[in-house]
Amino acid sequence: MAASRLVPPLLALVRRLAWLALWIGLGCLAWPWLQPPLERAIYAARLSARPAPAALPVPVAGVGPRALRDTWHGARAGGRKHEGIDIFAPRGREVVSATEGIVTRVGTNQLGGNVVWVMGPGRQMHYYAHLDRYAGVRAGDSIAAGTVLGYVGTTGNARGTPPHLHYGIYTAGGAINPYPLLTPTVAAGAH
Repeated sequence: MAASRLVPPLLALVRRLAWLALWIGLGCLAWPWLQPPLERAIYAARLSARPAPAALPVPVAGVGPRALRDTWHGARAGGRKHEGIDIFAPRGREVVSATEGIVTRVGTNQLGGNVVWVMGPGRQMHYYAHLDRYAGVRAGDSIAAGTVLGYVGTTGNARGTPPHLHYGIYTAGGAINPYPLLTPTVAAGAH
């Protein structure tokens, strides 16, 4: 009689152990698929926690800081203000990421044409617009500073203008002027 009372709890324990073994087995099988998103999430959290850079390289190959002009807040059609700067260069010149980060969007929009968005340190969003074409980056890619994103062009509302990159930086508080970050020595009067 005592042995018959032990059977139901023992069976329940065996069932629980079987379910636990099944879940552990499924977790082991799923780990290769779960690991990349987990690593990306950890990298995104670390990147976000780092301070935004105080200086950035010019994101167009072969263009130095002295060639830049501050076009920030210039008047635009429809009463808009220019939220970035235009970096003029020959069509097809490489556009590179000014910072390490995560590509958050590769696509098109009416004003920017072919665009790439990169989230950099401090959760700053770097916007690269009017690209002639893309360089094979995809949303979700983790990239280093200097990674080629695309090539200078005139897509979007830049048709009819000389080829250029529209480069913008956005924070939680809105757009900020990239010019001082791209030209710290020029702005300080260094030679």
